[in-house]
Amino acid sequence: MIDSNLKSLYQWGNSTYHHNLSSKPHSFSYNLQFFAKDGPGGEKTEAPTPKKLTDARKEGQVAKSIELVTAASLIALFYSIKIFIGYIGKGFFETFNLVYGNIDKLAGEDFNTVTATLLLRESILTILKICLPLFAVAFIVTFAVDLVQVKWKVSGKLLQPKFSKINPIKGFSKIFSKEKIMELIKSVLKILVIAYLAYNALKDYSTTLLKLYEIDLEQAIVLVGSIVIDLGLNISMAFLIIGLADYFYQKIKFKRDMMMTKQEIKDEYKQTEGDPQIKSRIKSKMREASQRRMMQRLPEADVVITNPTHFAAAIKYDKDAADAPVLLAKGADFLAERIKTVARENKIEIVENKPLARMLYYNVEIGNEIPPELYQMTAEVLAYVYSLKGGSHT
Repeated sequence: MIDSNLKSLYQWGNSTYHHNLSSKPHSFSYNLQFFAKDGPGGEKTEAPTPKKLTDARKEGQVAKSIELVTAASLIALFYSIKIFIGYIGKGFFETFNLVYGNIDKLAGEDFNTVTATLLLRESILTILKICLPLFAVAFIVTFAVDLVQVKWKVSGKLLQPKFSKINPIKGFSKIFSKEKIMELIKSVLKILVIAYLAYNALKDYSTTLLKLYEIDLEQAIVLVGSIVIDLGLNISMAFLIIGLADYFYQKIKFKRDMMMTKQEIKDEYKQTEGDPQIKSRIKSKMREASQRRMMQRLPEADVVITNPTHFAAAIKYDKDAADAPVLLAKGADFLAERIKTVARENKIEIVENKPLARMLYYNVEIGNEIPPELYQMTAEVLAYVYSLKGGSHT
């Protein structure tokens, strides 16, 4: 009997299977998000959250153009040379005179280690005095341009050693990355700009340069210095254009790199706000605990006011403990039925008053006194209950 039942069940299942195959092909659903280009979670289509931007800032990841910093530093340097050219020239002449004015000492018998040290130290100090204004201006401008680009945020994350940086496979892959190709284009462009500007400058000054041997040393230095400063400023201005273009490119690239997938946003929310399912369970447990405490106090109530089916509110009035009646319990639908059941079990009067029940449910929290606006309606209900019990409350 059992074998025949199994056989008939098998035949039914087999016929049903073939019928399904002939009537409609089977389809399998795949979550294609996990096969997307950008890996698990799908494509990066969502704007970065403030937390991700903050974390990236802490890691030292910012939209910053080195080219813009270089261009601003060069402009500041050459303009400083142009401004302090008199001071610089005077300093170099003093150094020149210092060294060559002591030629006789250097060649004489009095020359020794002490003399050489003093002469070298004095020469270095003079050169440092000459270069100090230039270095100071370059540093201030570099700092200011960095501050404008990325604001003030000190991070030592980039200085920390990372073994991933010395990974040869990753290093080899970076050689052919889009970023490296962009860096190569910028380098070639800078070389072409320098070559073009230098060629034009030297071509314009070609006739003047041929006369260098006809003028004295001081004039020659002034002429060469003027050519170098003009050429440097032209190159710096060209670099500034490249730097501004690179800065906007870095901003776009940074925004693209910071984009997030929907899955990443969900994971971040779980990390910061907690898992929604866990939070929901916690709230559910807290709600259950609150309801248990509420139901434990329910037998103390003087009356339960109902809607009659949707709402129930239990109140108690103890003139020695409170100035007004207190709401001990309230509930809707299923919880309202439980309140009424417990009230019947404890012989608590149940009074139907639709407006009062609704107002108590929506406007009064459990454990709070009822507001003065509801005094009159509540007093009427309590008076009715006390009359039924044959007692009195004043």
